[in-house]
Amino acid sequence: MKTDTATVSTDLPLPGRRQGKVRDIYEIPVPAGSQPRVLIVACDRISSFDVVLPTPIPGKGRILTEISQHWFQRIDAAGIVSNHLLDTDPNALPNLTPNERAQLAGRIMIGKACRVIPIECVVRGYLAGSGWVEYQRDQSVCGIALPPGLRQCDKLPEPIFTPATKAETGHDENISFDQACHVAGRETMCTLRDWSLRIYDMATAYARPRGIIIADTKFEFGLPLGPDGSVGESPILIDEALTPDSSRFWPAQTYEPGRDQDSFDKQYVRNHLLDLVKRGEWDKTPPGPDLPDDIVQGTIARYDEALDLLFG
Repeated sequence: MKTDTATVSTDLPLPGRRQGKVRDIYEIPVPAGSQPRVLIVACDRISSFDVVLPTPIPGKGRILTEISQHWFQRIDAAGIVSNHLLDTDPNALPNLTPNERAQLAGRIMIGKACRVIPIECVVRGYLAGSGWVEYQRDQSVCGIALPPGLRQCDKLPEPIFTPATKAETGHDENISFDQACHVAGRETMCTLRDWSLRIYDMATAYARPRGIIIADTKFEFGLPLGPDGSVGESPILIDEALTPDSSRFWPAQTYEPGRDQDSFDKQYVRNHLLDLVKRGEWDKTPPGPDLPDDIVQGTIARYDEALDLLFG
């Protein structure tokens, strides 16, 4: 289905279709004895406050895919952790029409099928969002004590790892590292914490000279499935990486702690929605409100500028 130039959802002749907030996921038929594969389609849906909004952002899925692909290459080159990405070419998919392949161009990842580790691996380098709310209450974030007197959007003394539950529906919830260990195992979580912090350090060192502060970001990891359906023991990075949907991107030139920052991410949409909440026109529950044209255009312009600054 398309609305104007936006791909809102897909209906492909492939098995196992699942739909997330932004992505459509399919199983890819493979010969017997081959490693299972999945198709991940980045559509142009946008969610905020865990609600998928009725208005798409045309072209957003292609930008997210291109940004993720660049970061996966850099993470590979740094030797930090393997990832799920195998291909991005629609011609590698079976049983599709030319129109379906054209619709998918630039917005797909063919990846290794995995059992997802149900923890969002969040790294924060600055005090913003739910971290700022929690800090104002008890001067800590996810059980990590922070120095007194920090301002909104202040840079932290060092990046912190603050896991969250990965909810199938509803809101993700910040949890302590010990709680995450209870879910996924301490050895696994220590490894994921190390990888997440190393990726964040690498990415921030790359992005800052190019005009972008990565204030925080989240990663997802999974255990690859073998040809017989067995679950591997070594996690890999899955889903997306360091995009405006999964991170806070701030323009370095206008950064000033003590206030909300300008952004290249969907905070622009959140701010519009928060204005509606303040006016009593929305209560952060489905269905979400329609987005006006200026918010749609402003959002895609910010995503496109982030891509250009980072990799253009």
